[in-house]
Amino acid sequence: MANKVKAAWKAGKAVVNGWLAIPNAFSAEMYSQAGWDSVTVDMQHGVQDYLSCVACFQGMMRAPEVTPMVRVPWNEPGIIGKVLDAGAYGVICPMVNTEAEARALVQYCKYPPKGTRSNGPIRAALYGEASSYQSTANDEILVIPMIETRTALDNLEAILDVPGIDGIYVGPSDLGLSLGMAPKLDRDEPEILKIYERLLAETAKRGIAAGLHNASAAYARRMIGMGFKLVTVGGNDVGLMVNAAKAAIREARGESAHSKAETLPQSPATPSGAGGPANRK
Repeated sequence: MANKVKAAWKAGKAVVNGWLAIPNAFSAEMYSQAGWDSVTVDMQHGVQDYLSCVACFQGMMRAPEVTPMVRVPWNEPGIIGKVLDAGAYGVICPMVNTEAEARALVQYCKYPPKGTRSNGPIRAALYGEASSYQSTANDEILVIPMIETRTALDNLEAILDVPGIDGIYVGPSDLGLSLGMAPKLDRDEPEILKIYERLLAETAKRGIAAGLHNASAAYARRMIGMGFKLVTVGGNDVGLMVNAAKAAIREARGESAHSKAETLPQSPATPSGAGGPANRK
């Protein structure tokens, strides 16, 4: 069960990640065939539960080149074990603020002796039978804490030094809120960009990857150039759909992008944020 995202990072490449808020297998099936390197089911802010997560993974099977991942709702062993048993190749975990919380996340994701994950990979392998899954899962599953608060920044080096951390994922909206700024994606405040530079420098020292949630493809491309190795584009599937629909409607009516007072939303149900369908996290 080689993890293609992990292989890409080892080769020094960046990956482009999709984000699923819609709890539907058909939507996931179509979306996953768009050319993504990985697709993440959002169980924190998306309209997803465990059964819809499984259904989305089943839909993704039409795109075997895509690495399925999950953003879990919280750093809790029950749901982390279940999404891994369902077939997640990576766990993105929100609000990891301390070394102790990072260590707990690794414990929940790893089988003994490296962790405390219970054996029962109901979809990832055949339940109740020995397979190669258990012998490779600890090495192939990506463990990715989210860095999105002032407290996490204060504890950054200690978090990154926890054995078993493969990367970090930045939630720009929550990070901004924590620093007294408006919640949004695609940030250009000098203070935030300086934080990004620090995150990239510290992760590079340790040979782990840094990921970022983005609204626009242009900003995501810019962040790849800056050094991020995982970029989510469009906020989420809802944001991409709504913004594409609005653009098509404007074009059909002969309206310019700014002919109305309102501007396009950045998105609601992605990693924490404000605005329309693409501005969370």
